[in-house]
Amino acid sequence: MAHVARELDLNAYGPGTVMDKMNAVPGLKTSTAFFLFLRANLVVNPSAMSTPDMEPAPSHQLPPPSPSPLVTIDPPSHPVPDDLPPLSVGILGTETDKVDALNLVTDSIAQQRQSASKYLVFHPYLLSLLAVGLAIAYQYSWRIKRDPGTALMLHSGVVMIYLLTIRYFTGQYIQIAENMKWSWMVSEDGEEDTVIGVRFGKDLIGALVLRLEPNPNLAGKKRSRNSALRGGKGVIRAWTVKLKYRHKGVGIDMLHEAVKVTREKCGKDAEVGFAKEHANSTVVLPEVFNGPFRKDEQRAAKTLEKVLSEWEGSKRRRKH
Repeated sequence: MAHVARELDLNAYGPGTVMDKMNAVPGLKTSTAFFLFLRANLVVNPSAMSTPDMEPAPSHQLPPPSPSPLVTIDPPSHPVPDDLPPLSVGILGTETDKVDALNLVTDSIAQQRQSASKYLVFHPYLLSLLAVGLAIAYQYSWRIKRDPGTALMLHSGVVMIYLLTIRYFTGQYIQIAENMKWSWMVSEDGEEDTVIGVRFGKDLIGALVLRLEPNPNLAGKKRSRNSALRGGKGVIRAWTVKLKYRHKGVGIDMLHEAVKVTREKCGKDAEVGFAKEHANSTVVLPEVFNGPFRKDEQRAAKTLEKVLSEWEGSKRRRKH
C-alpha cells in the first residue's frame, strides 16, 4: 500500500496553542503565512502516486530522422573516369607486337645505366676517392695559392671528373641494349619464344619473354612440338614494365599468365623459373658495384615463388 502523508491540522490544538503564540508575535506573521501555505499543499492525492507508464511509445508516432544540413559528402578527389581504357594480358601474336615488346626489353637494359650511376655516385668506396681528390685540391688551392678562384675551379673540376668517369663506365649498358636483336628471341632449334604482353588500352606497357623448353628425355626423338613439350619447363628470359606503371601489379599479372601458358603446354606440374642469363643479367661493373641488380633478381625470384604458391593453393582447393 502506498504511503500517503496525512493532513497536518494545527487548529486541533485549540486557543493558546502554538498557532496563536506564533501570530501573537508580529515578526512571525510572515512565517505563519508560510506554514498555512505549506499546510494546504501537504494533502497528497493517492491517485498521483500510481506507477508511471514506462512502456515505449510506438515507433509510428516518432518523426522520421532527417539528414542534418551540416553534414556534407565530399566527392572523391580522384574519381575514376568512365572512359578508362581496359587492361588486358595475353600472348602477343603479331610481329609488330613482338617488336614493341622487344623494344620494352631493350629500354629496361638502357635504364640499368641510370640505376648503376645512382648507386656509384653514393658508393662509400668511390666517395672516399672523391674526398681524397677534394682534399688535394683544397691543399693546393687554399694552403699554397690562397686563391678562392683557383679553389672553386679545382673543386668543381674534381667533382666533374668524378661524375664523368661514372658516366663513362656505365655507358656500356646502352651498347648492350643496342646489340639486342630479333635473333635473341629465337632458340637454337628455330622456335620463337612466347611473348606475353600487357596492354593498357592500345599501349603496350609490359612484356615477358618465355621460352618453353622440351622434355630433355625426348631429345633426339622425332616428335611433334606439342608432344615434345610435355614434361618440359618454362624459362622466363625477360620481364619488364614501363617505368610509370611499375609497382602496380602489372608484372605479377604477366607472371600468372606465364605459369598458365607453361602448364597448359608442358603439363600441370611443369616448372617455371627465371633464366640464369636473362636479358638484364649482363653487368659491366665489378661485382662489388652490382648490388641493386642482385637485389632486383632476388625480388623477382620471390615474386615468382609467391605466384607459384598461389597456383598450388588453388590446385589443392579444386581437389577438395
